Amino acid sequence: MRELEYREALREAVIEEMERDGSIFLIGEDMGVKGGAYGVYKGLMDRFGPERVISTPISEITIAGSAVGAALTGQRPVAEIHSVDFTTLALDQIVNQAAKLKLISGGRIDVPLVIRTQGGTGRRVAAQHSQSLEAWFYHIPGLKLVMPATAYDAKGLLKSAIRDDGPVVFIEHKMLYGTAGDVPEEEYLIPLGKADIKRQGKDITLVTYSRMVFRALEAAGDLDREGISCEVIDPRTLVPLDIDCITASVNRTGRLMVVTESCRRGSVASDISATVTAGCFHNMKAPPAIVAGLDTPIPYNALLEDASVPGVTDIREAARNLVK
Repeated sequence: MRELEYREALREAVIEEMERDGSIFLIGEDMGVKGGAYGVYKGLMDRFGPERVISTPISEITIAGSAVGAALTGQRPVAEIHSVDFTTLALDQIVNQAAKLKLISGGRIDVPLVIRTQGGTGRRVAAQHSQSLEAWFYHIPGLKLVMPATAYDAKGLLKSAIRDDGPVVFIEHKMLYGTAGDVPEEEYLIPLGKADIKRQGKDITLVTYSRMVFRALEAAGDLDREGISCEVIDPRTLVPLDIDCITASVNRTGRLMVVTESCRRGSVASDISATVTAGCFHNMKAPPAIVAGLDTPIPYNALLEDASVPGVTDIREAARNLVK
């Protein structure tokens, strides 16, 4: 099997879908020479033309509003907002329009829209460009939420998101674009709402997503040498959430740990922990553990930034405490 970078897998997904369906178009900032944020769309304006690869002014309201309007007329826009931090400027279009229109139209209107954006720390770009805001979208009924960790998952999930008839928020961690993994040459789709067990284990169920998957797998490898066996589950899509996969694992292992880069207060991790615990309470050998970022804006200083989000050491220590 060939190996592709995460960004290449996303690009290939978009190319395949645009060649399959003429109603799909791209819209966002710097779509020409730069190919959008982090170069995912590099070369696509030359390939598909400026009518299907639309470069906008720096206006998130314009990007999201145009995309919602186009989706209502039968097009299938893929809108890119450069950094999840700046979806804040387009929340009315995403939360009050895209997420609500199917319901308030009595089910008559679909909004086949994908909003691609980037989140997370690692690039030392400080508090306004480093946030993990997935909990905001997780909270909104009517939105689907995807956060792939690997190149394989990124391609298969983006293709499914583009084909979906509802609004999908697709958050990519900005530190994953240069990572590489096996991606088949033949077409494949990954259904939204299907978790993946990245590593099997018997002592702890460790649930995490996006960049933290790799830290969890590293920690699990270290812990295995200590005699602690971790099952690592990547939900891949947070909405819909494959709660059955997680609860089945916890009922076997008896222990749950949820790891997230975002701050703990009001987090996806807190909700997953509460939901799973309610369903597995009588089979759990210990209270659930959450390893999360600190409740602080992300610092610019590199050492402080690293200290504000979970590392491999934090995950290992929490696992040791969980099995005591």
